[in-house]
Amino acid sequence: MLRRAEWLRYSWSALAGDLSGGLIAALIALPYGLAMAALMGLPPVLGLFTSLLTSPITAILGRNPVLIGGTSSVTVPFIALAVASHGIGGAAKITIVAAVFMMVFCVLRLGRYISLVPTAVVSGFSCGIGAMMVISQLKTIFGVKAPAGFSGSMIGQFMQVVDNIDTMRWAPLALAVVVILAATALSKVAPKLPAPLIGVGLAMAAGSFFGLHEKEVGALPLEIPPFAGFAWTPVDVVKVLPSAFALAFVASVNILLTSRVVEHFRGKHHQTRRSDADTELGAYGIANVCAGIFGAPLSVGIPARSLANVRCGGVTRFSNLFHAVFLIAFLKLGSDVVSHIPLAALAGVTAWMGLCLLDWSTWRRLPKMRRTDAMAFLSTAFAVLLMNAVAAVFIGCSFYLVRWAYRRFWPAKPLALEPAEAPAD
Repeated sequence: MLRRAEWLRYSWSALAGDLSGGLIAALIALPYGLAMAALMGLPPVLGLFTSLLTSPITAILGRNPVLIGGTSSVTVPFIALAVASHGIGGAAKITIVAAVFMMVFCVLRLGRYISLVPTAVVSGFSCGIGAMMVISQLKTIFGVKAPAGFSGSMIGQFMQVVDNIDTMRWAPLALAVVVILAATALSKVAPKLPAPLIGVGLAMAAGSFFGLHEKEVGALPLEIPPFAGFAWTPVDVVKVLPSAFALAFVASVNILLTSRVVEHFRGKHHQTRRSDADTELGAYGIANVCAGIFGAPLSVGIPARSLANVRCGGVTRFSNLFHAVFLIAFLKLGSDVVSHIPLAALAGVTAWMGLCLLDWSTWRRLPKMRRTDAMAFLSTAFAVLLMNAVAAVFIGCSFYLVRWAYRRFWPAKPLALEPAEAPAD
């Protein structure tokens, strides 16, 4: 909840950090929110309205102040199937029912069990998400002419880029490298500066100076989504109930694990409480009901936006509010500056954040880690790439379950001391 103490402690430096963090998060949200909604079979603008409708609510009611949500690839298969079966209104149906399930999870206090996930599994999940962020941007960074469409497999996306590497272009690669190098250098030299935002500005300047005409964000849609929340009968609830429950489960795990990753990233994980996870689920449940009422797809925690927010100085929940305000400004004003941002520059920001998430210190400590921790870390990281987030967490935790069962049912037997032989007469 938004506390009075946050207003009293708010400073000009915090305001500057929240503004720059909200701005870079909004810039990242623009192309990918539009793209995710299009992959679901929805009008692209609904992908942005997910962020507009849910961010203020999660900022006020949520527990993680810098966690920024929006449309995500983990929800695409569920919502795309609902849209194919029930039309555009299918997104509203499955989103509202899934949001109700999330609020039920909150009331039952199921979210707090995410705190039982071992640290090695969370680190592996973080590395897997980081690798996903890098791989998902390779097509844009290299400018390859890969087949259009959604590929749920990260390996499939990587192989698409490899198979079409002969069509790569140097211009988008150069712009992405400018962003990555600038962000890396500035984060070390001046960590308080919004390094990714400055990197995007340098890439735009370099593109204009050298005449690199690359694909840009483009004109932003301005139409308002219709009020679609109740344009369906209660009987439809039964039809989407199984898929909505699965979507709610996947989204809940994604939100809570992303929140833990972000808290570890900003060094605040020791201050979190078990009840915070339940509060976060309740906040996203309420927010997603509002999104579904207007036909917008489900919102979950987005690592790229949240981590970019932190890297640019976002420290309070006002950064989440500013993220929504900037999106509204972009849509209403149709900023010419925003429409001319190269997509390769934004891809460079996402890839850089992915590289930061790879948790290099854990890789260096890997040979010295306990066998169970090392196996859980590696299996979780690779399972995120090969399968999905939920399966990855189950696989990583299974190693600890096996170890517990082995110690419980086959305890190590102490060595019995043999009686000493009597000395001979």
